[in-house]
Amino acid sequence: MKHLAKRSFSLAGHRTSVALEPAFWSELETMAREAGTSLAGLVAALDAARDPAQPLASTLRVAALRRRG
Repeated sequence: MKHLAKRSFSLAGHRTSVALEPAFWSELETMAREAGTSLAGLVAALDAARDPAQPLASTLRVAALRRRG
């Protein structure tokens, strides 16, 4: 089993770190590339659109899964 990989981002003026499995990061990087944006840009967009009650890591996992679905 692979360990979590942590990435850090600036979101809404604050630094935050997110730990996801490498497969999710790979999918998110593909999503960003296809959207013509950076991974940080994609994460920022998903963060801005998410329900504040939903953890960012969960939001990112769901976005990656929906793309594959």
